[in-house]
Amino acid sequence: MMIVTRSTRGARCLFTSQRNVNWIHQTAPGAVANVRRRSTAQYEWSYVSCVGQMPLSGLTFGQMVDRAEDLYGDREAIVSVHQGVRATFSQMKEEADKLAAGFLALGLNPGDRIGIWGPNMYEWVLTQYAAAKAGLVLVNINPAYRPNELLYCLNKVSVRALVCAKSFKTSDYYKLLCEIAPEIPEGTPGNLKVKKMPNFQHVIMISEEKHDGCFKFNEVLQAGDSRHTKTLQELSNRIQFDDACNIQFTSGTTGSPKAAALSHHNIVNNALFIGLRCGYGTENHRICLPAPLYHCLGCVCGTLTGLVWGATCVMPSAGFDPEACVTTFEKERITSCYGTPTMFVDILKCARDDPKDFSSLFTGIMAGAPCPQELVMAVMEKLNMKDISVMYGMTENSPVTFQCFPSDPLSIRSSTIGFPGDHIEVKVVDSDGRVVRTNEPGELLIRGYCNFLGYWGDEEKTKEVFTADRWFKTGDLAAIRTDGYGQIIGRIKDVIIRGGENIYPAEVENFFMGHPDIIEAQVFSIPSSRLGEEVAAWLRTNENSTLTADDVKQWCKDKIAHYKIPRYILFKDEFPRTVTGKIQKFIMRDETMKELQLSK
Repeated sequence: MMIVTRSTRGARCLFTSQRNVNWIHQTAPGAVANVRRRSTAQYEWSYVSCVGQMPLSGLTFGQMVDRAEDLYGDREAIVSVHQGVRATFSQMKEEADKLAAGFLALGLNPGDRIGIWGPNMYEWVLTQYAAAKAGLVLVNINPAYRPNELLYCLNKVSVRALVCAKSFKTSDYYKLLCEIAPEIPEGTPGNLKVKKMPNFQHVIMISEEKHDGCFKFNEVLQAGDSRHTKTLQELSNRIQFDDACNIQFTSGTTGSPKAAALSHHNIVNNALFIGLRCGYGTENHRICLPAPLYHCLGCVCGTLTGLVWGATCVMPSAGFDPEACVTTFEKERITSCYGTPTMFVDILKCARDDPKDFSSLFTGIMAGAPCPQELVMAVMEKLNMKDISVMYGMTENSPVTFQCFPSDPLSIRSSTIGFPGDHIEVKVVDSDGRVVRTNEPGELLIRGYCNFLGYWGDEEKTKEVFTADRWFKTGDLAAIRTDGYGQIIGRIKDVIIRGGENIYPAEVENFFMGHPDIIEAQVFSIPSSRLGEEVAAWLRTNENSTLTADDVKQWCKDKIAHYKIPRYILFKDEFPRTVTGKIQKFIMRDETMKELQLSK
């Protein structure tokens, strides 16, 4: 593995040379200057089609690796603070080629699935680059998964090889892997025979320590020879941009996770237009990336967007650590920070407790869950992130479909999910599938280059989420404003119907965020024999707060309709959620009913 010192960052901008234009296959003079331009159109119906400022790219992920070396070679690509690793785009390309050749030397072929199981680290990104260059389909595995969850994922998509960290937090990954594959310690590296996983063949451990039955990461990095290098060069033009590139498992808040397959075309273009709207082509950005790499926010909005736009991705820690983020802002002169709303809540608290120099920081992305208006405004003010973009998307949409412009007024960026992305159509429909007028709620549907290939091995589930004319059904209740900007009201299945009144949890949650003592709120339903459903809330308050349930109800009076005031209010220090920050309300509901001794 390459450990390098900090390099001099290149000063080349994406749109400053004819060579760059040829590489991207798309752009027109002034494209970057137009990034801050927003639509002035007015809409009567809830359908918006965003005309792209640039054509779609026909490059694959692997070709983007080559392009980044050509454009930004001596600029830092990846900084892993907790590992002490720094690598430029040239160094990343060189090592990605070596690792890709090593994968070919193991006998892996284009289209084979290769899993990556570990936290945020340099080797994760290098594997992402190398898999794309070799035409392999990278399978992102949640670092928090336990043995049975891992077994499900590996078998679901027939993973042939697994790149695996040595450990993370309290998890010994080799030990956990051997629980489902006890044959590994006695097996031959590269030719494993595992009863429970008939397609599984290789384990590649990110460790200097030798693990029985496994390759060391550095061994694979050195395994390729001239034959594999030649094959790799030939693959550059054989791999098609519509080929599968990445499989990401949905968060699985209910039921088993589904394996969403994304193409090169999906994620390369999503990264392209995310960065364009953020304004990444105007200067050399340094992105603080605390979001987990296995999630779209980390590996598409983060590392791939950085690759496309020449931005440096800085990983402050292996897992989310708000103190490490705050320190990294100052030491690495961060310009942009990504995170879920919950991450920003914790970062804000650390910033208040241990103030640092945030003068370099001015933009970023908040996404992954509903973004309360009060929180967005606090991040703009307290962290100096005046140009932060609120985004909306789903794994199945590669992921971003709505995004604010940096030039949008504060009121828009703190209260909407932004304007539809370039080359994307959106519409809001009623229960009969008919487009509704603007400002009327309905289900949000998406169509465009961003729609995923489908759920791997689940043709029926794939059919369920698409209409006959290829609109993807998000399951989200939304409204389109007359200016085309979107607002998420909540999940259709989360709507609370209390005595015939429809209550949208996101609306009540945003209302609670206006209380000075409340830093996080989650609202959900509790069964009621009389009214059908009652409203319940979990609240997280400031450390010194003495707020009571009666205080909260009194504060609600005359501010929101009486039927929206929660009957049940519990104060909690933390909420059950997935690693990516998605709330698991079904667990909240069960725990509330148990704690209050309520019957279903």
